[in-house]
Amino acid sequence: MTRKERYEAFLEYFSENQPQAETELHYENPYQLLVAVILSAQCTDKRVNMVTPALFEAFPTPEHLANSHFDEVLPYIKSISFMNNKTKHLLGMAKMLVEDFNSEVPESVEDLQKMPGVGRKTANVIASVVYNQPAMAVDTHVFRVSKRLGLVNNNAKTPLEVEKTLIKHIPSEYVHVAHHWLILHGRYVCVARRPKCEECKITHMCRYFEKNKPLENKL
Repeated sequence: MTRKERYEAFLEYFSENQPQAETELHYENPYQLLVAVILSAQCTDKRVNMVTPALFEAFPTPEHLANSHFDEVLPYIKSISFMNNKTKHLLGMAKMLVEDFNSEVPESVEDLQKMPGVGRKTANVIASVVYNQPAMAVDTHVFRVSKRLGLVNNNAKTPLEVEKTLIKHIPSEYVHVAHHWLILHGRYVCVARRPKCEECKITHMCRYFEKNKPLENKL
């Protein structure tokens, strides 16, 4: 199967079977999503969703968070990985959001990356989820699954390489949802250690399955 055929099969399956894929982070506005995505770095969405209700109640707006202090915020996220750095990032992000962006979460990836704690992946998530822009956030799931499926060459070494390849081959109107397709497939089916190929519905287009499963079946 050619790369073009793999992309066609990928888009056909997910657009028919999971057309409304969305982030699993809980949020009610762009500010809340930005906070949640910052917290989600190297942490599960499930854990983030456990702490954000109380955090958002205590700091419901960027102004509330910007006017708070380290010792006020830290207790709310103490169960989150890298809690000290993330507390600093949240405070710095909120202050810049208020002072430089009039408390409005910016649309452009470039502006988003100016804020503390917001790298390219986080910026792409916000641009994609909030503003439906054709931005592809590459986390560990997207990085792994896109290679296994054969959408991206195995010699792609960085998230940026993977991002550029996916953006090049996925029609712009599908990019924001394709991001979620890859994440959710990697989170629940194409897991890191033992992919659940027996449950997978897209093995017909999967390079990993082509190369590995016939060998396993011979054992």
